[in-house]
Amino acid sequence: MAGIYIHIPFCKKACTYCDFHFTTSLKYADEMVDAICKEIRLKKDRITEQIGSIYFGGGTPSVLSSAALEKIFNTLISCFSVSADAEITIETNPDDLDAKKISELRKLPINRFSIGIQSFFEEDLVWMNRAHNASEAESCIKRSQDAGFENLSIDLIYGYPLLTDEKWLINIQKAIDLQTPHISAYSLTVEARTALANAIENGRQNGLSDDQSASQFIILTEKLAKGGFEHYEISNYALHGKYAVHNTNYWKGISYLGIGPSAHGFDGYNRYINIANNAKYLGVLADHKLAETVEELSKADRFNEYIMTSLRTMWGTDIEKIGRDFGENYVVEIRNQIEPFIEKGQLAVENNIVKLTGQGKLFADGIAAGLFTEIE
Repeated sequence: MAGIYIHIPFCKKACTYCDFHFTTSLKYADEMVDAICKEIRLKKDRITEQIGSIYFGGGTPSVLSSAALEKIFNTLISCFSVSADAEITIETNPDDLDAKKISELRKLPINRFSIGIQSFFEEDLVWMNRAHNASEAESCIKRSQDAGFENLSIDLIYGYPLLTDEKWLINIQKAIDLQTPHISAYSLTVEARTALANAIENGRQNGLSDDQSASQFIILTEKLAKGGFEHYEISNYALHGKYAVHNTNYWKGISYLGIGPSAHGFDGYNRYINIANNAKYLGVLADHKLAETVEELSKADRFNEYIMTSLRTMWGTDIEKIGRDFGENYVVEIRNQIEPFIEKGQLAVENNIVKLTGQGKLFADGIAAGLFTEIE
């Protein structure tokens, strides 16, 4: 089943490290919701199959009122056949999840929260310029569970200067103890034009350590494995059967619509990229047009994307699928390309499935790039 991603480009604060498309002004929130609904209607014929997942990302979708979210849902339901058991996720911040907000969200079709915890330590949250505090980070999880939202995912960040290994272990154990079935954990990266990049460039902040990130990645993987979590994608861990349906479909190459400014969509052959500018997005939709560009993917593009996404998962890269989808010349090339990484102990092959080893997971992006092709 296909998916729908909806980008809500609003946040209360700008985190020091974030380079996603957002604004801290909600001045045009109503106009944005109307434009998103219009884009949904304009794209209603793009996907005719049933919808198995809907994901509200951002930004911070939980800053929208329940009425605004309901308006978007009503538009989606009027335009698409949404499965009765579809996974419907909303990204939230802890400070938004008070009892009133959770109660309102409970009345909507939403059945999964992705909560941007990042850390349970106050000083770390201040350093990140997060909108919530350490108390809210913990209490929002318990409140959500008490209200019936048991399908929770939380985000954690590692590899930043304030995070000692001891603090990292405490963060991980806290997530386990709170019985969150899904954890997404990301190594902090320095993105251009962020406050963090500026601070490092001007000497106000030390640069990040690759050794620290690698060490804390290993700590994370080993600790969560002992806690019963499966490492099913490089940055994602879940109790058995609690994998994120929407994101898993990304990694498996399943079609999805992208709605909202900066959102991407994919139909198996083309990528649709919405403009990352709120004013221009609103202006184009006001003229009943789509604010997107279309990137037609070559066979090599599609092959390379399959390698990049599949190799990151516990399901691995299927050599037989490569033969079916791309041809035997691609199979010959991939078998040759993987040999050096097998010799280094970074890749393993079993039953024609190529997977990263534990050591290989530390170099996932580089290994994938080493398997890319230019064959057409």
